[in-house]
Amino acid sequence: MAGHDHNKCVVYKSRGEVEVVDIGYPKFQFPKELGGGPIHHGVIIELVATNICGSDQHMVRGRTDAVAGQTLGHEPTGLVIEVGRDVETLKVGDLVSIPFNVSCGRCRMCKKGRTGVCARVNAVGGWGAAYGYVNMSGWIGGQAEFLMVPYADWNCLKLPNTDEAKAKIMDLALLSDIFPTGFHGAVTAGVGPGTRVYVAGAGPVGLACATACFLLGAAEVIVGDLIEERLKQAESFGCIPLDVKKGPLDEQINKILGQPEVDCAADCVGFEASGHGSESNKERPAAVLNALMDIVEPGGGVGIPGLYVTGDPGASDANAKEGRLSIRIGKGWAKSQHFTTGQCPVMRYNDFLMQAILSDRAPIAKNVNARLIPLDGAPQGYKDFDRGASVKYILDPHGLAAKMMK
Repeated sequence: MAGHDHNKCVVYKSRGEVEVVDIGYPKFQFPKELGGGPIHHGVIIELVATNICGSDQHMVRGRTDAVAGQTLGHEPTGLVIEVGRDVETLKVGDLVSIPFNVSCGRCRMCKKGRTGVCARVNAVGGWGAAYGYVNMSGWIGGQAEFLMVPYADWNCLKLPNTDEAKAKIMDLALLSDIFPTGFHGAVTAGVGPGTRVYVAGAGPVGLACATACFLLGAAEVIVGDLIEERLKQAESFGCIPLDVKKGPLDEQINKILGQPEVDCAADCVGFEASGHGSESNKERPAAVLNALMDIVEPGGGVGIPGLYVTGDPGASDANAKEGRLSIRIGKGWAKSQHFTTGQCPVMRYNDFLMQAILSDRAPIAKNVNARLIPLDGAPQGYKDFDRGASVKYILDPHGLAAKMMK
């Protein structure tokens, strides 16, 4: 222990409520779901930045089977303060970004680059794992003061410990999830130079995806959402806003492009989707997927970084409660479209995106309207985010991020 006997962490309290409680200083051991044995390949980090994510909101809204006390947070960036016996490439004082995927680097899936479905980190019936998430084998959440990171040589991306890099800590903090996730959505959709793209959702992942589209050379990026504040944020860095309340998607795209189809699209909304036009005030979990099949040209791609779940107790119908959606897959097949789903394999992209940030090619914190708040401000941050505030909240548990930017 590096002189600490506490660890304040954000935990799920009840539907719509989180609280900050002391869960105790991290230990070098596996979660009890994975046997609880000792971990010698891990590090403990002091959190510099740790973000609130829309995926956390799904739990807090009661759309999963999370129970009181579930720790939260899977977007950690921090300073190494303790090093396990078997760690070879990290030392105390290193500044590191941690992918939200917990992965081992040893199994067949990891060796194929599929770190989102690591075969050795989830023993409760799922595929892959993440910090602080329900049904992910109990890995402790990272919206905290301290966090234990297993398989540290594999999982940690070492950031430059320079004044120039520290000045960009809010941008670098987004490497743990939303920037790679948005980029993955764009890449798998087929975004490239000159493409015209539709991004569904102007939340943080949607805005990160739009940023990625420009980085990949897209000519026009249309971003659709229900909330005016979010659409204005998308417009602030060159996106074309589309208010999905104002009518069918193909008709609105036709007015913008002179044709009702785009080259490719990304679903950055996920299973809590609303309908379009007259149904925009109703939950329609398959609405985005079906609409994207309509507006993507034949042979085009759809990236799906938005979260879909195998169990949704708050769903509006029995099928959706089990993750069964009424998708018109026949239309997608007839149009020879391709679809990519699942967790982003963060390590496929985070090093390259770090370089883009450091080279001033990707102002991601500005584009997603990132804002630092203290750890104790998390409950209010969750409430504001749930109301649709166009802000990416970054928790600063020790005030270190604010100091780095001075």
